[in-house]
Amino acid sequence: MSVAYLNGEFLPLSEAKIPVMDRGFLFADGVYEVMPTYNGRIFRIEEHLLRLDNSLSGIYMKNPMSMDEWKNMLEVLVEKNEGKHQSLYLQVTRGVSERDHLFNEDLKPTIFAMSKPLREKTSSPGIAAITREDSRWKHCDLKTIALLPGVLLRNEARSKGATEAILYIDNFITEGAASNVFVIKANVIKTPPKGKHILPGVTRDLVVELMLDNGLDCREEPVTLEELRDADEIWITSSTWEIVPVITLDGRNVGSGQPGPVYAEANRIYQEFKENF
Repeated sequence: MSVAYLNGEFLPLSEAKIPVMDRGFLFADGVYEVMPTYNGRIFRIEEHLLRLDNSLSGIYMKNPMSMDEWKNMLEVLVEKNEGKHQSLYLQVTRGVSERDHLFNEDLKPTIFAMSKPLREKTSSPGIAAITREDSRWKHCDLKTIALLPGVLLRNEARSKGATEAILYIDNFITEGAASNVFVIKANVIKTPPKGKHILPGVTRDLVVELMLDNGLDCREEPVTLEELRDADEIWITSSTWEIVPVITLDGRNVGSGQPGPVYAEANRIYQEFKENF
């Protein structure tokens, strides 16, 4: 049985409950993180917790735990759950109050975390994606639980026989509905630079770091919709997806319509790093 953490207590997930007046339920007033664990070790935990702290600051919340307290709690959660590899979900909401748009800064936050098994990934056969105008809010750099726009975009992608929606604003690519985007042309790897419209993905940053460390030409530069459509390869990245090649875009093949050679090299580098971290 899966074990969860809720406000200082470890308990069966089925028994974890929150009041209906929690602001996370009423207003989506909270933030979250998703962290993979491999062989019982939480991957890039400090980077995830630093992003959590930035998201909390962005919605005017104090971090309720220190870095060490977060680490200790999450490590215990991993130990209490089965699975060689796990996906940890951590959510912090502003807490319980009367339903009012104005919030009390002294509210006790609701802290929730859970784990589920994570299937080990070594490579991907590739996925289909569609392009759509980015209809989300202007603070996508904050990892908040207000995910309805992304939910709708992902489900629209599914209705078109695709897995992900790649988004754009004024002809420039931002990110996927639940991922970051990389575009490869003539062996040059590009990913849109970070800003208010892009979540600073932990896996995205790691991929950039690994590509540069291994001598690949990787650049954080604006990517146009035309560049995306003309790409030799397209990848999406996230903590649980890792690196996934997009092999069809809006019903047309990307490159040869198969995972490309730059993906094969990037994925090899990533898997070696993961095995040795």
